[in-house]
Amino acid sequence: MSTLRDSLGSTDAGGPADAADLTTLARVAGRVRANIEKVIEGKPDVVFATLVVLLAEGHLLIEDVPGVGKTQLSKALARSIDCSVRRIQFTPDLLPSDVTGVSVFNQNTREFEFRPGGVFANIVVGDEINRASPKTQSALLECMEERQVTVDNATYQLDTPFMVIATQNPIEMEGTYALPEAQRDRFMARVSVGYPPAAAELAMLASHTRTNPLDDLEPVTDAAELRKLIAIVGSVHVSDAVQRYAVALVSATRHHPELTLGASPRATLHLVRAAKASAALQGRDYVLPDDLSALIPPVLAHRLTPTVEAAMNGRSTQAILLSIMGSVPVPEA
Repeated sequence: MSTLRDSLGSTDAGGPADAADLTTLARVAGRVRANIEKVIEGKPDVVFATLVVLLAEGHLLIEDVPGVGKTQLSKALARSIDCSVRRIQFTPDLLPSDVTGVSVFNQNTREFEFRPGGVFANIVVGDEINRASPKTQSALLECMEERQVTVDNATYQLDTPFMVIATQNPIEMEGTYALPEAQRDRFMARVSVGYPPAAAELAMLASHTRTNPLDDLEPVTDAAELRKLIAIVGSVHVSDAVQRYAVALVSATRHHPELTLGASPRATLHLVRAAKASAALQGRDYVLPDDLSALIPPVLAHRLTPTVEAAMNGRSTQAILLSIMGSVPVPEA
């Protein structure tokens, strides 16, 4: 590891993650993964992506049709960690103050008191986020990017770790509001659970019809240990060549003729941070170009807007991203 890392040139300010750190991370992440897979069976890639976003200090958007386990996945992750968890059920009548909190006048003390909203937790589960109005959705913008909430000119810091896991149904249009670009850009990754394999669905019939496996889940780690794992991920090395590759990939989306909106610089940061988490989960203290390539669809696809011509021709953002990946030279280690 050290030889490859040194040959690529060091760019990290802090010391690299050592073998003991990576062993600890693998052990704890393995416990969390096993816990989630008691509820979500036959979806190892989705569970892995969820852990990547968690360890990279990002936010996750789970987008899929009803009944495939979007909410189950988010609740399974939340119950696997001994930390504060709040669920917000997004509805058309939900107010921004329900999300961020509100100042209430106390008759006894004759002063205003701040009552925290649903975002004041380590893990916030936002169910059916696109059912709330754009005004309520915008209440999440500050907390997702800056880890703070401002109410009545007073700013309140959110505890770390802080992660928003939101679900939405991309098919149903009645009573829903599309997420604005600023909101989508704050989600590090978007994943789809998809339908389970036949064997996993049969296993689900055997285990889920008697009891709910969520009821039996116990926390396997806590917020303090999670903060240590996040620090380990932060020390994973990213070479100059890999950083240039990440910038080239994201820059290519901004000039592609089939896209009216490319990925932002925030997307570049999210891509590299997610790649560091992915490398650490695979036992490496350095990032390879393959780590970036594997994460490009979940990290970039939801941020892009295809042109009208591309949409009419049936060109999806996934297909456009594949063509971009084929056009950008991969650095040699």
